[in-house]
Amino acid sequence: MNDNALNVIAARPELAAQQAELADRIARNVPGDGLHESPIPGLALIRASETSLPLPTVYHPSICVVVQGRKRALLGEEVFHYDPLNYLVVSMSLPITGQIIEASPERPYLCLRMDIDPAVVGELVQRLPASQASSNGSRAVYLARTSATLLDAVLRLVRLLDTPEEANVLAPLALREIHYRVLTGELGQRLRELCDADGPAQRVARAIELIKLRYAEPLRIEQLAAASHMSTSSLHERFKAATAMTPLQFQKQLRLQEARRLMLVDGVEAATASHRVGYESPSQFSREYRRLFGAPPRREVMAMRGAAG
Repeated sequence: MNDNALNVIAARPELAAQQAELADRIARNVPGDGLHESPIPGLALIRASETSLPLPTVYHPSICVVVQGRKRALLGEEVFHYDPLNYLVVSMSLPITGQIIEASPERPYLCLRMDIDPAVVGELVQRLPASQASSNGSRAVYLARTSATLLDAVLRLVRLLDTPEEANVLAPLALREIHYRVLTGELGQRLRELCDADGPAQRVARAIELIKLRYAEPLRIEQLAAASHMSTSSLHERFKAATAMTPLQFQKQLRLQEARRLMLVDGVEAATASHRVGYESPSQFSREYRRLFGAPPRREVMAMRGAAG
């Protein structure tokens, strides 16, 4: 952990105690490095004993709380560092490049990822006082300061991993409180805006879901704008404000990441994978794949398999 984080935590003993217990409980509940879905629906535990290379992937709406170590997320040209002082919120599905930048066998990177439940967010927003604030089309990913009250709710949730009979009843309550702490915390307005069914954030989210559903098809901006109830100019403006990319760039990243999954997990050849995700030109696929992942498809996938082995 960097010196600034250590100094801040040392000055806030309540955070230090909570994070120490969380680190111990996460370490006891994961069999090794990697992402582990927990018995509590919507909660995953992550552990890494070493730093990583940048890895492009799709982040789904979630709250990520780091307990130990440090990670960075890259969205376009923007970099978001999250650590025990700052949690990450992703309010829409986004192609993000993640990289663990602080981890060791002695002090592994430990993180909790909690799915955002739109139904819970919507119900809570109805109960909260109306907000006059506006995020003015800000990013669909942001950092906020970790508080003792948020960590308290997270800790109570993780403790339930040791009492499955209680988790069925109490875990939904703890998850609901975590949603509440995020909604009422720093920059929580960005999450609130997703509940405005006719607001700009919800329209962008609708466009994202349509692109995810039809990523292998030719993207017709006019049809996407009409389905999202926006003009083409408004769609471009709002979409780029939320995701740091145009709809076409967003689709391209989804295609390349799905092609990578097909090759790495399903063993599909590069030419077949490129065709399945919508590319007509193998050479264009190879160029764009190399630009995103740093190597041609065959070489990059072989390297990843070698690292996994």
